[in-house]
Amino acid sequence: MTEPDLDRFDAMARAAYGRLPAEFRALCGNVVIHVAEEAEPEILREMGIADPLELSGLFEGVPFGEAEDAPPNHVHLYRRAILLEAVEEGIGLEDLVTHVLVHEIGHHFGLSDEDMHAIEDAAENEPAG
Repeated sequence: MTEPDLDRFDAMARAAYGRLPAEFRALCGNVVIHVAEEAEPEILREMGIADPLELSGLFEGVPFGEAEDAPPNHVHLYRRAILLEAVEEGIGLEDLVTHVLVHEIGHHFGLSDEDMHAIEDAAENEPAG
């Protein structure tokens, strides 16, 4: 399989989000998904990460309903780190994109790993929607 370019990777992320259960997507409010080759240097510095390939995703925002006039939540997915992890772990790229997306959102909202795995399982056989 050839590595998807940034546009194809973006389409994969949006399709993965569309397959997530509606209840989970509702947690996100008006979420904006960003894809980039890797995290910006300022973010890496703030997080104390030296190697950009160590960060596959990041959630920025506030929980649904916590602030009335809050800006949209943002999920950042970093293509190079996710591609490397897929190869190193032998995981399908679409599955890994879904996994990172669910975990970035889920950890922010305090979901357990068990809850997040159930959400990923529910998304596996769902058409995008």
